Amino acid sequence: MSEAEQQTGPKASALEARDRGALGAKAAVIQRWLEQEYGPRPWRPHREPLAELILTILSQHTSDVNSGRAFEELRRAFPTWEAVRDAPTAAVAAAIRSGGLAEVKAPRIQAILRRIEEERGSFDLGFLRQMPLAEAKDWLRSLPGVGPKTAACVLLFSLGKPAMPVDTHVLRVASRLGLIGPRVGPEEAESILESIVPPEHIYDFHLNLIAHGRRVCKAQRPRHEVCGLRDWCDFYAREQSQEARGAVAI
Repeated sequence: MSEAEQQTGPKASALEARDRGALGAKAAVIQRWLEQEYGPRPWRPHREPLAELILTILSQHTSDVNSGRAFEELRRAFPTWEAVRDAPTAAVAAAIRSGGLAEVKAPRIQAILRRIEEERGSFDLGFLRQMPLAEAKDWLRSLPGVGPKTAACVLLFSLGKPAMPVDTHVLRVASRLGLIGPRVGPEEAESILESIVPPEHIYDFHLNLIAHGRRVCKAQRPRHEVCGLRDWCDFYAREQSQEARGAVAI
C-alpha cells in the first residue's frame, strides 16, 4: 500500500465520522420537532413475533386496511399456525384474498411456517429478542420472501429492538430532509437511519416520520407552507434556490 493510500483511509474515516455526527445532530433536531408535533410514542408490543411476521407479509403491496382484513380472515379460517401450515394452499389463498396477491402470499406463508418449525422446533420467535440486531435481521431475512422492511417490522414492533423499517414515507421524507442521499435505496437508508437515530428513539422517529409524510410531506405536492421542518429541509432549500434563480433570470 502506498503512503497516499495509507493516508486516505483515516482521512476518509474521519470525514465519514464528521458527516455522521452532523447527520446525527440534524436527526436529533428533527426527532424533537416531530415529537412535539405528533406526540410522544412510547414503545408498546403490537403482536407476538410470528403474527407480526405474517401480517407484514400480508401487507406487502396493499393497504393496511386490506392486510388487516386478510389477517383476521386467515385467523378465523385457521385458528392455529399448524392449521395454516397443513391446509391446502388454495384454501389459505382464499382466506387471504382481500389482501391481494393471494396466490403469491399463501405459499410464501406456508413455506415460512415450515422453515421456522424445521429450524426451531416450534413457532416461537421470542429467541430473536436475545440476538444482536444484525444477527436477528439475518435470521429473519433467511426466511422465504422476507426482506429488510419485513424483518425490521417484526423486530421493532413485536420485540422492541431498534430496527428502522423503511417504507415509502420514511424513504421520501428522510431523503427530502437530507438525512439520506437522493439515490439511497431502502436497505441502505435503514442502515444510515439506525446509525444516526438513538436506539431509544427509533420507534417514535419511525412512526412520526410516517405521520409527517402522510399529512404534510406528501409525495406529489409537499405542503411547505405548514411544515415546521422547512429550515432543516434540503428539498425545500433547493426549491427556494431554483425559484430565486428563476426570478433573477426574468
